[in-house]
Amino acid sequence: MTNCVRCGRPISDSSYAATSNLCPECRQAFAGAARPVPVGQPSMATTRPAPYRPPVTVAIVGINILVFAAMIVSGVSPMNPTEAQLLRFGADFGPYTLGGQLWRILTSNYVHVGLFHILFNMWCLWNLGRLAERILGAWTYVLTYTACGIAGSLASLWIHPGAVGAGASGAIFGLAGALITALYLGKLPYPRQMLSGLLRSLLSFAGYNLFFGAVVPGIDNSAHIGGLIVGLAIGALLASQLNEAPEKRRAHERFMFTIVALFLIGFGVFVKKQSGWVVEKYRQLNSSGQETREP
Repeated sequence: MTNCVRCGRPISDSSYAATSNLCPECRQAFAGAARPVPVGQPSMATTRPAPYRPPVTVAIVGINILVFAAMIVSGVSPMNPTEAQLLRFGADFGPYTLGGQLWRILTSNYVHVGLFHILFNMWCLWNLGRLAERILGAWTYVLTYTACGIAGSLASLWIHPGAVGAGASGAIFGLAGALITALYLGKLPYPRQMLSGLLRSLLSFAGYNLFFGAVVPGIDNSAHIGGLIVGLAIGALLASQLNEAPEKRRAHERFMFTIVALFLIGFGVFVKKQSGWVVEKYRQLNSSGQETREP
């Protein structure tokens, strides 16, 4: 008698146990979530609903939608919100964030710059998130999403400390990165053809959107790259444990995310030293009446 590596249920000595270390329920749920991820064109969205709706992905999408709805109800334009309005709801901005409002590093991941911005990001999150939640597990998925979002915010503060930043794309790129390395290195018990198709779709998603961000003005590619790099690292560190028993995985993940947290703290200290000048510069502009971005 063995245990399912995803949920811990006992697996009887049947054909499931002989061919996979997943229980029948997890195999069925994964089959619904593990379809190739669309790579940047709405016309390529999946047409068949998955039999399982991962609760964490539903919750994250719901939080983003609720924040956007609150913005609209408060009078923010659904198409062209001002910088002051974005800042009022938690967007990132070097003079504020590095000046002490550190919570913006996280809250900016749930604020979006207009209807098209949130629609595209939530479409990507829905497709990537279902797969990530199924492969990584709920809590590992939450921690990965959060860590990559923070990394994207810090990268944006480092490269563009004077710009207002908002959106979930850094966290979404992080999920793509984590899936790429987890699928490539993890030796998961699924058909090679399916894994190869998923990897091609994920690589296409990352490549297409990085190129799009590089050629279209106004897109903060530094947040994308920051989230992607941390996601690739997390996926690589998780890969060897994906087939282990839940107890062993949890111990490994606790240690790994402690290291990730220490890295993010160190990165934050580095960003503060490199870009902290923007705080004093903003104060000088305010005192001279040249800057009016008060939320």
